[in-house]
Amino acid sequence: MLFLLADNNIIFILGVAFAFIATMLLMIFMEKHLPHDHGRAFAVEGELSKGKARGAGILFILVLILADLIFNVLSVEKTIYLVIIAFTMLSGFMDDASEKPWSEYLKGAIDLALAIATAFTYLYYNGNTFKIAVLSFKEITIPYPLYGILIVVLVWVAINVTNCSDGVDGLCGSLSIITIGSFYLMMRQSRGIGDITYTMMLFMVVLSAYLWFNANPSTILMGDAGSRAIGIFIAIIALKSSTPLIYLMLSLVMILDGGLGLIKVALKRFLKISILKNVRCPLHDQARKVYNWSNTQVVFRFAIIQIIINVLTVWAYWMIRESMIW
Repeated sequence: MLFLLADNNIIFILGVAFAFIATMLLMIFMEKHLPHDHGRAFAVEGELSKGKARGAGILFILVLILADLIFNVLSVEKTIYLVIIAFTMLSGFMDDASEKPWSEYLKGAIDLALAIATAFTYLYYNGNTFKIAVLSFKEITIPYPLYGILIVVLVWVAINVTNCSDGVDGLCGSLSIITIGSFYLMMRQSRGIGDITYTMMLFMVVLSAYLWFNANPSTILMGDAGSRAIGIFIAIIALKSSTPLIYLMLSLVMILDGGLGLIKVALKRFLKISILKNVRCPLHDQARKVYNWSNTQVVFRFAIIQIIINVLTVWAYWMIRESMIW
């Protein structure tokens, strides 16, 4: 690390500027070197993505990690998380660059390994106690094995619902910024700028630079390299907030958008149970195909819904926290 005072305003500004400019430049000059999308046979308007640069997640994740190493104060725990995020990004990029998509079972096994690594790291450094929010700040302690399993579930869900939401120009990036920003507002009040909260700020910055090129009609797609890394990062900050259950509210639109499809497919494949027969999944395909929403309408309306939910959730969090303090 070149700097040791992440609370310093000058360093803060330099880090943000570096993250944004570096991401923009890489998107411009590295686009032609990225793999290209083959189109999605079963997605609404999936053929429109054919030929676009894919896997841009490798660019903004590398910038994020580099900016964090230079401008942030990193603990051992945080460094391990960066390594896990890097492995998540690399596995996604290898799938993006592959001529034949990886099997779901291979990706599922990789997700499980990454989730287990995250669970062990978090439990080692933070213990097995968490708070219930927004209803109260009561602390609950559960056995390590049970909490470990719940963390694995959280990470797996976050990776996959984020990945599934990446089917409309600008949607995944916009919803991710809203979620990360909401966690930032919660945690900034009590932690100050530094370590994980500063990383959250940098993540929003690199995503904003990426969205410059991913706005409809996009020229670059983040691919699994981006969406999967974003998902595991959101899971990590949900854990570090000490109120992991609040993830259900702060990412509700992504959970419903991608999660319903995962449940639908799993029940059909393993239990031969059919649900939501008249609903296209992910839900953004239902909105485009059945409700005739444009891509821009999907992004704005989904984002508006999530913003309203998050404003109310964060407000309730602050009110309860202040009442506990006083």
